[in-house]
Amino acid sequence: MSKYTIVVCDHIHEDGLNILQTTEDINYVYAADIDKTALLDVIKDADVAITRSSTDVDEKFLNAANNLKAVIRAGVGYDNVDMEGCSKRGIIAMNVPTANTIAAVELTMAHMLSCMRKFPYAHNQLKLDRIWKREDWYGNELYGKKLGVIGFGNIGHRVALRAKSFEMDVVTYDPYIPSTKATDLGIEYTTNFADILDCDIITIHTPKNQETLNMIGETEIAKMKDGVILINCARGGLYNEDALYNNLKSGKIAMAGIDVFIKEPATDNKLIDLDNVTVTAHLGANTKESQRKIATQAAENAIESARGIAYPNALNLPIDESKIPSFVKPYIELTQKMAFLTAQSDKSAIRSISVCAEGEIKDYLESLSTFATVGALSVCAGNEVNYVNATFMAEEKGISFDTCEISHNSGYSNKVTVKVTTEKGVNTISGTVFDENVQRIVDINGFAFDIEPKGNMIMLRNSDVPGVIGEVGKTLGDNDVNIADFRLSRGKDGALAVILVDSKVNHELLNKLENLEAAISVAYAEI
Repeated sequence: MSKYTIVVCDHIHEDGLNILQTTEDINYVYAADIDKTALLDVIKDADVAITRSSTDVDEKFLNAANNLKAVIRAGVGYDNVDMEGCSKRGIIAMNVPTANTIAAVELTMAHMLSCMRKFPYAHNQLKLDRIWKREDWYGNELYGKKLGVIGFGNIGHRVALRAKSFEMDVVTYDPYIPSTKATDLGIEYTTNFADILDCDIITIHTPKNQETLNMIGETEIAKMKDGVILINCARGGLYNEDALYNNLKSGKIAMAGIDVFIKEPATDNKLIDLDNVTVTAHLGANTKESQRKIATQAAENAIESARGIAYPNALNLPIDESKIPSFVKPYIELTQKMAFLTAQSDKSAIRSISVCAEGEIKDYLESLSTFATVGALSVCAGNEVNYVNATFMAEEKGISFDTCEISHNSGYSNKVTVKVTTEKGVNTISGTVFDENVQRIVDINGFAFDIEPKGNMIMLRNSDVPGVIGEVGKTLGDNDVNIADFRLSRGKDGALAVILVDSKVNHELLNKLENLEAAISVAYAEI
């Protein structure tokens, strides 16, 4: 009987190793303790490799692994995996995204309790200093406090339910879910972020992306209650660390519970110097149960992928460029970008995704639909969505999707149109590719354009009256935002401006633009 070779490159729980050792058609190679240079020789015959953060799946690794079909990242993050390199070689990259869910939820509750009762400091005073001073440690109760949960996914909704068991009032903000997902569980749902900022305790559970990086900064903290408590056991950088430090030091923030940092290891992070912070060293997945689940799921996924049966939690779609015409790939990329742009500009729960095409590209509608779904869901799901699970995730969220062929009458050789319907309305965007793979957006909601899908984009819908361009330019200039390009399209119902700027735009500036007399709506996206 022929066997598949699975190489374990990093340390995982022994239960995962036992699965590999006892599977008859698997040739199991344990290489966690060898030098990473020597590992390159070991993986040359591997069908599948299991890695963690200690092994970089980079160009050297991929070049050495001649027979590799798949690589399993035994954990959630995969920053050390060269996704593009894997895809070009037809190697499927997978992770194990849900095995640490309960561990992360319980760590969040631990930080919440520690901040309320200051357990670490009371512990140190008695155990290390041998001082018995009960009067130093009057804390607060969770009972009756209002908890704001940002992000209501696998972890966020479980934190909310546990907080309810403490008889807390819980409100969640997640514009990318139907409100019933929260209200059916007895959790208050809000679309007004100010409701979160008014809570006694705030915890964040979102992916880390362009929208959520520095989601909580000086402006947001200034609107919070004095003595607020902040928790972050999700991703470093969701709270701006400088703003966090300044407001912890001033006392505006009473306590913070932090498990994740922008730069790790965080042994020299200034937050650690403060007396009103409880910190842990990125321990979200560090329970024995979690490590066991990660290892066993990684082993089972490795076996399935070695046999070619299934590729659970695949993060990429292998692109065999020899099997598709060269003109297809830029259209696939453009379609994902357009869906991503449309979802960013709306920021509400998606109801349906439609992709229509004209020209030869219509023969690849199924692939275009998959990439559009990934692009649209990436805004709310971040790294959790991939090219394999996109359809399943869409169905799980109650999102319908369809495709259609359009008669060839637009004047373009090929054109793709993405329509995303949300709770707020319908947004349609069309694009084409010119010679030498030049991608262009040619229509946004019926307004004609010629825009490269790239950069920081402000989309301003306004009444077609004199002086708007001047007001917009002055508002941006007053806020030190430089305009790189300004495209204006006029229609019977007003005008739409797409403004490319050199720097990221914050919510405060968008509000100023929205308050201009001629403004109808303002949206912002980053590609």
